[in-house]
Amino acid sequence: MRLDDFDPNINVEDQRGQSFGGGGGGGGLLLGLLPMIGSRFGCGGIVVVLILLAVFGGLGNIGSMFGGGGAPTTQTGQRSGEGSGATSACAVDASSRAACNAFSSADNTWEVLFAKSGQRFTAPKLVFYSGMGQSGCGAAQSAMGPFYCPSDQGIYLDTSFFRELETKFRASGDFAQNYVMAHEFGHHIQTLTGASDQVRRAQARATEAEGNALSVRLELQADCYAGVWAAQNRTRLDPGDLEEGMTAAQAIGDDTLQKESQGRVVPDSFTHGSSAQRQEWLQRGLQSGDPAVCDTLKGAV
Repeated sequence: MRLDDFDPNINVEDQRGQSFGGGGGGGGLLLGLLPMIGSRFGCGGIVVVLILLAVFGGLGNIGSMFGGGGAPTTQTGQRSGEGSGATSACAVDASSRAACNAFSSADNTWEVLFAKSGQRFTAPKLVFYSGMGQSGCGAAQSAMGPFYCPSDQGIYLDTSFFRELETKFRASGDFAQNYVMAHEFGHHIQTLTGASDQVRRAQARATEAEGNALSVRLELQADCYAGVWAAQNRTRLDPGDLEEGMTAAQAIGDDTLQKESQGRVVPDSFTHGSSAQRQEWLQRGLQSGDPAVCDTLKGAV
């Protein structure tokens, strides 16, 4: 995908190289994550995480299960120094630059779409960290994969996830990486439209299975929004880009991940949607370029 270089005025922070308290080894990080996982996914989610840990051979290898709108519970940590801004943070390496280019493109695209519909757009921020960082929602850990924190409207990214996307999930290509960024940006759009708050209120009075189903709807809408972004930039697509996106969506579907990790599929425990669902909603956004087609929450909240 042929994206322009990032706008140097985008809001980027860089936590790489900074020190944080409250850390620990892989086992300690896992114990810190379990309350968040239990509250979001229920006891079944904790079991799945433990299985994934055993199968993939380490906490740092299961991050994409937690990518999306979720974020960790508050955890004590001290940060030294502040972010260095877009120009230096985006120039650290090729992955950083690619992430900034995709973030900047999504920022420009959604600002225009909101203006056309008469809505007020507020840009999020992109925060890089390595291994461990700190978000407005608590600790940021690479095991979570890329995530969006509504408290500080930040998209948090350890760029090592892009290597895992290619090597462990066999989803290579620049558009696969751009899809990840556009999906997280979609969660910011849900914060601006109020959809995230609607889902959280509905989940508060729902059963575990119902809450999971609502989470799936939210994630599929973010996939659709990622497709809308791509459609709005269709002239920049290269041959094979759409296939890269479909491959990535297939690789991170709940059913695909569960089959690989535990040999069976438990639909009631889905939180992001099946591979077919993720591909379908990404494709809907791609075909229309219209955010209105992404109403996965109709009749549910």
